[in-house]
Amino acid sequence: MQVPDQIPLKLDDGFHRIEREHRLPTGFPPAVLDEAAWVAKVPLLPATDMTDVPFVTIDPPGSMDLDQALHLERLGAGYRVWYAVADVGAFVRPGGVIDAEARSRGETVYLPAGRVPLHPLVLSEGAASLLPGAERPAAVWCVDLDADGRVIGADVRRALVRSRERLDYAYVQAAVDTGTADGVLALLAEIGRLRLALERERGGVTLPVPEQEVRHDGGRYRLRFRLPLPAEAWNAQISLLTGMAAAAMMLDAEVGVLRVLPRPSPGDLAKVRRVAQALDVPWPDGAGYGAVVHDLDPKNGRQAAFLHESKVLLRGAGYVAFDGAPPRTAEHAAVAAPYAHVTAPLRRLADRYATEVCLAVAAGEPVPSDVRAGLEVLPGLMSAGGR
Repeated sequence: MQVPDQIPLKLDDGFHRIEREHRLPTGFPPAVLDEAAWVAKVPLLPATDMTDVPFVTIDPPGSMDLDQALHLERLGAGYRVWYAVADVGAFVRPGGVIDAEARSRGETVYLPAGRVPLHPLVLSEGAASLLPGAERPAAVWCVDLDADGRVIGADVRRALVRSRERLDYAYVQAAVDTGTADGVLALLAEIGRLRLALERERGGVTLPVPEQEVRHDGGRYRLRFRLPLPAEAWNAQISLLTGMAAAAMMLDAEVGVLRVLPRPSPGDLAKVRRVAQALDVPWPDGAGYGAVVHDLDPKNGRQAAFLHESKVLLRGAGYVAFDGAPPRTAEHAAVAAPYAHVTAPLRRLADRYATEVCLAVAAGEPVPSDVRAGLEVLPGLMSAGGR
């Protein structure tokens, strides 16, 4: 069935009804806004100054809640990845009203007609966002890679940073495709391809599925399906390697919170293999699901249909917190490795907690007691927010 370019229905009432049914907040209480306005002016600034590092951000056009900025360098035969993540802990005081409100929300919820943010905009799109030209507190990851892109060392510390430019994926892709990319952008493509090859080697999965976009335009809603650019996958690999480094750090320290996904059941795998056979999608003997989807073309109708149906194998992700022995299930099946959410603290509550754990572990200090106490209830808070 052909999807119409425009949906000529008045859907606002329906969207608002969904918001009410799910009890999504329509704004922030005055006390939260007051505290946010105050802490935006007096954040806890770090002693380390890294404003000389020429970080850049890469996000969709118009984005204001900029969680991450990166800088890439050659390091001998390998690479050094600098990854600055917005330091929400520099603004949100444990036990304060912003903290309580964020715990009740869990994450930013995106809707066709707008979004319900995790934090007040004065923070998430202002004082805490890694906007270009502004000095910001950040948790800065330094991850060293060998010539094949494998992680050989990782550290994280608080530092003051200043992003130089706000780039978007189309710009990055055009620079690479036209051969004009140099410096960070050329290295992003180089490292991204190496990391994608390693993901395939370990059995990880990145689904090249079209994204559905609903845009509000002049009183009407436009529905589009957009194929992700390779630059988006390269950028995602930097976030993934940071999350994998964070997970390894927390597992070594025996305290933290992981993002986990169980391996698919034999029954679900058999079902997806039957779908592949029915759609004439090649599935060589002995090949895993990850290897199969890496070779598929979402512009091919049959293969796109298979990619959509096979997403059943990636359901059931959740969070697991631990303080002591590591959890029995510590791996994220799609990543094919232990993994943690640490790169989007403006939009996800769990990232702030995981980052605080990693900062303490990397510094050789005890994990703050309020962070440690909050780990036990964090998976439940994130599950409720996700629902």
